[in-house]
Amino acid sequence: MINPFKSKKGLGRGLSSLIGDNEIKTAKDNIAISSIVPNKNQPRKIFEKDALEELTNSIKERGIIQPLIVRKSKDNDDKFELIAGERRWQAAQSAGLHEVPVVVIEADNLKSLELAIIENVQRKDLNPIEEAESYKNLIDNFSYDHHKVSQFIGKSRSHISNSLRLLSLPDKILDMIRNYKISQGHAKILIGLDNALLLAENIIKKKLSVRQTENLVRILKTGSKKKYFSKDPNFIATENELTEKIGMRVILNNKKNNSGSLTFEYKALDQLDRLINTIKRNY
Repeated sequence: MINPFKSKKGLGRGLSSLIGDNEIKTAKDNIAISSIVPNKNQPRKIFEKDALEELTNSIKERGIIQPLIVRKSKDNDDKFELIAGERRWQAAQSAGLHEVPVVVIEADNLKSLELAIIENVQRKDLNPIEEAESYKNLIDNFSYDHHKVSQFIGKSRSHISNSLRLLSLPDKILDMIRNYKISQGHAKILIGLDNALLLAENIIKKKLSVRQTENLVRILKTGSKKKYFSKDPNFIATENELTEKIGMRVILNNKKNNSGSLTFEYKALDQLDRLINTIKRNY
């Protein structure tokens, strides 16, 4: 029989490895959905409503194809603790099912966490913060180091380290990442910056790309600290946007009375000619 938990190539140990291909310590069964309790170590915290509704409709039509993974609850003899498959469990409840197929395994807290993490990583269900918090849980509570997490997940050590560094950002930025208001690429640029939250808000407001954000931060770092803290972020974003569009650095200086100057820095005469011709054609 085909193992429904066979791991995908390119990932770490995978579900089949963690459960055991021979399944000596597992049992397959259908159990009452009310006898399942959620996993307190579940790495996934956010479940998209639309995707959950789609899965609910699929379960109504076809049932649950891949069984949930559970273990006997240590707190209640009549209950089973969910290890992997919480989205299927929630959708099954919404679909009105009374029983669900499960694989009951013997697993300690570490094995339970490993299975929950590897399933979500394989399915790419975790947002970047949930992924980082999962790695931190392994490190803080189960004596993993970055190298061991890397081997377990099947991703590079630098990926693990970069993922964990996201947790150093302010809580408001972490919420922005969780809700996909800014990407992981944006977030990496903001790490270690004193005004990271202000920049993050500007990224969302101006819909800046990762490249535009990199250029914005580069300009801020090369400028004086006085300019860095005093210049309105809207003007900085405008400078960056114009720099991107015309291919030469633009400096916008606005005074308190709203007068000022707009400076274009050209590196060759052909850039200057192009700018002059553009102005002549349009004005």
